Amino acid sequence: MANENLRNGILEIRVDENSPLFDKTGMLHKEFPSDFRQIRYFTLLVVQSAPPDIKEINLLEQQISEIIKNAVKHGNKCNPEKKVRVWYSFSPEHAHLVVEDEGEGFRDLEKWNEFNRKRQACLEKADFETLADYVSFRTARSDDNDGGNALFAALEYWDGGFVFNQKRNAVAMLKRFPKRRMGLAADES
Repeated sequence: MANENLRNGILEIRVDENSPLFDKTGMLHKEFPSDFRQIRYFTLLVVQSAPPDIKEINLLEQQISEIIKNAVKHGNKCNPEKKVRVWYSFSPEHAHLVVEDEGEGFRDLEKWNEFNRKRQACLEKADFETLADYVSFRTARSDDNDGGNALFAALEYWDGGFVFNQKRNAVAMLKRFPKRRMGLAADES
């Protein structure tokens, strides 16, 4: 399966609730209150199901933490009455998650994609002077700690896709891991 987010050589976030990434069949499920202080704990509850031989377990944990943090902070506005739902499946070859909050959804997705296209164009041209204008994506609702950087990293990390549903309050993602042969990673042989 190719990366669902690659369009004309550019990574972008898509809206497609019919994506196979939203198929939750056979996935484990957890539901959490939107308590910002417990994001690390929630992440560990999910990641503990991952096989110990995943080569990138620390990066996986970081990515899951960022996705849960965005659902708690931006989606549910840290309202502990609102839930974050996480469906997940792990194997030595993949990590597949669907994270849903009770918020209004990511309304600035098209603006973020346009910002990211311009950012990527600057990187490709090595136009570092203009790139300074595309370091941090901010909206009227952003605080001092927001900048869209987690989404830049997510598009690169989730190489099997990173896709929102139509309401934009749920995101499905897939990471593929290299197959291992006789105790060695495929890229080590």
